[in-house]
Amino acid sequence: MMTLQQLSDRREIDDVLIAYCHAIDSHRWDELDDVFTPDAFIDYTVFGGPKGHYPQIKQFLAEALPSFAYAQHNIATSRITLNGDRAAGRTICTNPVGVREADGGIRHMVYALWYVDELARTPAGWRITNRREEISHTLNVPEREAAAQA
Repeated sequence: MMTLQQLSDRREIDDVLIAYCHAIDSHRWDELDDVFTPDAFIDYTVFGGPKGHYPQIKQFLAEALPSFAYAQHNIATSRITLNGDRAAGRTICTNPVGVREADGGIRHMVYALWYVDELARTPAGWRITNRREEISHTLNVPEREAAAQA
């Protein structure tokens, strides 16, 4: 049986994961400061993005994501393992996105993935210290991009 502290920790970690989705989809980049530690390492290479420390990744997100017509990060079924002031997690994400095409249309695509996270309790609360993505599958992704993921 979990203790009240463990239940509280899990709820706080869930809030961090949810905050990431809302910040990304609403393009409120500074809200990511409450998700990641300043020195967090993030690896988005599985979908052709960069890997690096949080400030570099925050800048990448602010430059790259506004080009999407829409995005909606839907997370579910997080598996969280607590170890004192540290935690590890694996969370499913389904991310439908719209990409603007040269002809003015929108390509509707879906990225399905897992976020694999390491987290730490900080004085400001739980924060992600390390995040990488693992691909599950994609739908309607251009062939050149799908080939890069294979």
